[in-house]
Amino acid sequence: MASEQPPSERREITVRRAPKYVPFLVLGALVGVGVAAAVAYGLPASENFDPGSVFGFFLVLFAGAGAVLGAVLALILDRRSVKRQQRAVVESVPDSEPDTDSQP
Repeated sequence: MASEQPPSERREITVRRAPKYVPFLVLGALVGVGVAAAVAYGLPASENFDPGSVFGFFLVLFAGAGAVLGAVLALILDRRSVKRQQRAVVESVPDSEPDTDSQP
């Protein structure tokens, strides 16, 4: 029994390199943690606050700001990738062997 192969289908698609947002957010937050540590432990200590509480305050502030800056950078790179997108033609290739699923 000969099986008929459907004709291959050609489509035009858009290809672009878009950034992943989560690594940018995480990296921005980690940079913010580093800046918070540098500010909390690098500046002269105050008698009213210990360095641990100052670090905790700046950690929340700078980690959030770093995540926001990372997101903004990812958005800028995403907009640039839209301008550099390319068109491509793809063609579907039929399977050379049919699927042999066991059916009850």
